[in-house]
Amino acid sequence: MQQSTFPSRPLILGSTSRYRRELLERLRIPFETAAPHVDETPQPGETPRDLALRLAAAKAQAVAQQFPGAVVIGSDQVADLNGKPLGKPEIHERAVAQLKEMRGHAIVFHTAVSVVCLETGFSAIDVAPVHVRFRDLSDDEIERYLRAEQPYDCAGSAKSEGLGISLLDAIDSDDPTSLIGLPLIRTCRMLRAAGLVLP
Repeated sequence: MQQSTFPSRPLILGSTSRYRRELLERLRIPFETAAPHVDETPQPGETPRDLALRLAAAKAQAVAQQFPGAVVIGSDQVADLNGKPLGKPEIHERAVAQLKEMRGHAIVFHTAVSVVCLETGFSAIDVAPVHVRFRDLSDDEIERYLRAEQPYDCAGSAKSEGLGISLLDAIDSDDPTSLIGLPLIRTCRMLRAAGLVLP
């Protein structure tokens, strides 16, 4: 008898990000989304990697408190420029400043994922680093890119799945969807451990 690909428990993505929703849809399993409502302010002395891990865990836990019988995914991404965290720019001027800081440099994008289920006591967390090398961008290139792509909801203003790929010299990662916002290899591993059948 063939096993069902449908989860025995509800699956909830604790995120309002359309990028994460689109990535999770690749797995062809039903899920709902819920906003985690977590303060994303970095703590004093917190590294970008630790910030990503803390926020991923906090988002998963916040949504799991509302749905204790569900398997909940929380995720967060923080760009790391020599230890300085770069989040979503939200506005054009901040995006310009981010890209000017990053041009000609290697950046690490830390994308953390946490999967929890309160009823079963399941909890797992991991982080997928992506090393990205930016070209030495001119001011005009930065302006043209931002006006065309408007990536103001992307950490570090770099939307690699779109026009942002033209800004880069190289990408190095063992979990290729991590840069877009959800490391699916790690997520699949955790969901299987939580009891879901994939594929």
